[in-house]
Amino acid sequence: MLKPLVIGDLVAKVPIIQGGMGVGISLSSLAGAVAKEGGIGVISTAQIGFLEEDFRSNTLEANMHAIRKHILKARELAPSGILGVNIMVATRNYARYVKEAVDAGIDIIISGAGLPLELPKLVKGSKTKIIPIISSLRAAKLILRMWFEKDHVLPDAVIIEGPLAGGHLGFKAEELEHIDSREYDIEIKSMISYIDEFALTHGGEIPVITAGGIDCKETFLHQFELGASGVQIATKFVTTNECDAHENFKNAYLKAREEDIVIVKSPVGMPGRAIKNSFVKKVQEERIPPVKCSGCIISCKPENTQYCITDALINAATGDMDNALIFCGAKTYLENEIRSVKEVIEEFIL
Repeated sequence: MLKPLVIGDLVAKVPIIQGGMGVGISLSSLAGAVAKEGGIGVISTAQIGFLEEDFRSNTLEANMHAIRKHILKARELAPSGILGVNIMVATRNYARYVKEAVDAGIDIIISGAGLPLELPKLVKGSKTKIIPIISSLRAAKLILRMWFEKDHVLPDAVIIEGPLAGGHLGFKAEELEHIDSREYDIEIKSMISYIDEFALTHGGEIPVITAGGIDCKETFLHQFELGASGVQIATKFVTTNECDAHENFKNAYLKAREEDIVIVKSPVGMPGRAIKNSFVKKVQEERIPPVKCSGCIISCKPENTQYCITDALINAATGDMDNALIFCGAKTYLENEIRSVKEVIEEFIL
């Protein structure tokens, strides 16, 4: 029988964290539904205010307003559930996003796409739990050591995101060309061993959650055999009734073939996994200059970026598939029907 996922004083009876997916794929509807079923629902804060009236004229404030709005909406759906937000370290005004989520009473902040070295001090004095996303032993060592030396805190949990995950990936492009899950299992075990030892010698516990390519009960249970305390799942929740994405986005997942799933170069400076469509083909051949920069990512240089990732991801979330970057996981091609969040969770735990 599966044990609940315990993160400090938070206890999720279902040891599943729903992965944060932006722009606009995992908002209050999906996160609230997952939390209601006993998992941990996660809202992506990436350009979260894209549907607000003042998004183009006052992007930052629109995003701040939307963070609070979606956390409150998710709470209404799951009053006793556990909710998190995913905030990318590479986000401009990162500290504002963190503080807004904390002030809105979020339970957990999950942070990757960079090393969240300043996160502990940003949540100091709050009950909000903090979880870094890592993909390598080197990152685990750096984050754990820096957090303890600078702020005398341990992560409340750690997410290990593997090479089969969707969206932006913490690997070099060449590392993704020949993925051997068995080899990465060895890497996962070494990271869990290090994290466990660090926690033990520093007077605490750090549960580890694994992510990437969790497509069925077999791969789900395998994570616990590796030593994980919980599993993060994203792709399987896209093709649900409750997912916040446009129906065209969900249908793109249902129609995708294995050969359609490719590694792309993102303007953020990281490789990403997406569905090959007319937009991906177009930006491989020509530059689409941004009409107006919304200042989303620190590393993006609008004067020479190949395309605006904000616009491409908003197009995906709103159903304009011909002009969209459709981020996805490696096993997306296995999705063939729209179900409920409850049915997806039961696939793994029953």
